[in-house]
Amino acid sequence: LRTLDAGDLPQLASELRTELIDAVSHTGGHLGAGLGVVELTVALHYVFNTPDDRLIWDVGHQAYPHKILTGRRDRIR
Repeated sequence: LRTLDAGDLPQLASELRTELIDAVSHTGGHLGAGLGVVELTVALHYVFNTPDDRLIWDVGHQAYPHKILTGRRDRIR
């Protein structure tokens, strides 16, 4: 993600939002918390050196976008 041009981040956020909506619409669950942090999640992963820099989420469903970005999409489906 850090290799992307900053101008491409809005498109990534849009794709992440679409994937999140699709996943939650099939499995049920909390959608609002994850949607509320999509852009934040993209920005955090762009700026910080994850996984060396640790991210802490307030509630588990805020981590849905983070899980998608870190290759754990199957954990929300």
